[in-house]
Amino acid sequence: MEKLFQQTLSIATLFCSLVAGFLFAFVLVVMPGIQRLNDREFIRAFQVIDSIIQNNQPIFVLVWVGSVIFLITSAILGIGQLNQFFPLLLVGTFIYIFGVQLPTFTINVPLNNKLQTWDVMDMDESTLKTARLNFEPRWNKWNVIRTLFACLTSTLLIILLLEI
Repeated sequence: MEKLFQQTLSIATLFCSLVAGFLFAFVLVVMPGIQRLNDREFIRAFQVIDSIIQNNQPIFVLVWVGSVIFLITSAILGIGQLNQFFPLLLVGTFIYIFGVQLPTFTINVPLNNKLQTWDVMDMDESTLKTARLNFEPRWNKWNVIRTLFACLTSTLLIILLLEI
């Protein structure tokens, strides 16, 4: 059981770290890059990027969903394995679920889905500007929050792996 726990925790750490890196890349590269575009180009660029993500890319889905599954499984298996380090795993799991996954599915994905409904070719400049202002600041704010919590989770998991 100890070996299964260590393997599960290792995979959870890898997958959570990949999610953190993905979100981090959006904070540092993707959003600052497309932010320089005009409103029509920005919305269209985000639509294209998001459509690739939401097109059920098998590796993306494996990592994103797998991060949750392996982290929760690790927390369950860690109950009898970790003793004094169990609270670290429990905190990391809660931070990841409530700081990364919950905002993703209650804020960022709904914003993405709404943005996907917009036909930028039929929108005038004023409508484009308003649409972008209703999307971009909120999406960016919550992506930074998700990124910080994902990085914190990865750090906790790495510390935990080094301690066991």
